[in-house]
Amino acid sequence: MAAASGSGAPSAVEALRLRRILCSRLYLDDIPSSKAPVVYSPAYDISFNGIEKQHPFDSAKWGRVRSFLEDAELLQSDRIFEPLEASEDDLLVVHSESYLNSLKSSEKVARIVEVPAVALLPNLLVQQKLLYPFRKQVGGSVLSAKLAIERGWAINIGGGFHHCSAEEGGGFCAYADISLCIHFAFIRLNISRVMIIDLDAHQGNGHEKDFGSDGRVYILDMYNSGIYPFDHVAKKYIDQKVELDSGTKTEDYLENLDKALKVAKGRFKPQLIVYNAGTDILDGDPLGRLKVTPEGVAIRDEKVFGFAKDQNIPLLMLTSGGYTKSSARVIADSIINLSKKNLIDTVISGEKSPWIVAESYPGQVSGM
Repeated sequence: MAAASGSGAPSAVEALRLRRILCSRLYLDDIPSSKAPVVYSPAYDISFNGIEKQHPFDSAKWGRVRSFLEDAELLQSDRIFEPLEASEDDLLVVHSESYLNSLKSSEKVARIVEVPAVALLPNLLVQQKLLYPFRKQVGGSVLSAKLAIERGWAINIGGGFHHCSAEEGGGFCAYADISLCIHFAFIRLNISRVMIIDLDAHQGNGHEKDFGSDGRVYILDMYNSGIYPFDHVAKKYIDQKVELDSGTKTEDYLENLDKALKVAKGRFKPQLIVYNAGTDILDGDPLGRLKVTPEGVAIRDEKVFGFAKDQNIPLLMLTSGGYTKSSARVIADSIINLSKKNLIDTVISGEKSPWIVAESYPGQVSGM
């Protein structure tokens, strides 16, 4: 945490952030070993009287991923963690009161989620039907960091709102879950080095703005430079930038990823990896405009999980963007592939993941 100049004591702002993090309930007290480190809630899915269909995002994607994993007998509902909703105090760890107050305007939310009809609705309905699912996913991302540290890996079947920063939402992202989960991890998990690997097709300008001057966070962002958000200010904060052209195909995509991971390995030694695994890189995605096959997505995820496992680094995965109906199936198939390749293990043995070794496990703050 930043210290007040010359005093060695935390500033008033940092002291308040610390207090909010320590008082939060998002790190569940009851973490049964019978559950796999997979986080999901039925409340993730957005059903808004059909209005949600005015955006290309599949707002039922998260539930369909869960269903596919259950159908494959990889997971059952009683072995999945359900997170709590992020409270206002939780959100204030990163966001300002003025930003959160701005979300009480339906017109403001409509601009963020890019659905003009939302502006015409009572804000109470917008809070219940749209922002509540987002707040549940934020809770899932925060909890996933704790599970990753304890189990070696974790997957939030949701989250990855990488266009939202402390003071600005956009691109269907109303809350900065990536920034929030990292700030919680700094305090509650007693770590000081985090790597963000953002492989969504879009630039992750939200977390880049939030951690632009924070040496504890290393950002690897590989994205299509010819699409939204064109955030040239945020680009300056990317530690390792890989800009792709529209139409990049699977072979070139994976070659770029191999090179990027090799460079990242030599530059930074994180204690936690936050992996933003958007599937808008798929061929046919109307917004991502890349041409990666479903098999290429599975190989991509395999490479990132292998990168983490080879170095004994805990990793949490967020599902982020993806604007085709096939996205849910591709995510589920990739998770199934990770299990087949022994990069994750959803069969609970009661023992700590082999990813975690005594020398590298950062531990937790005493009493947490």
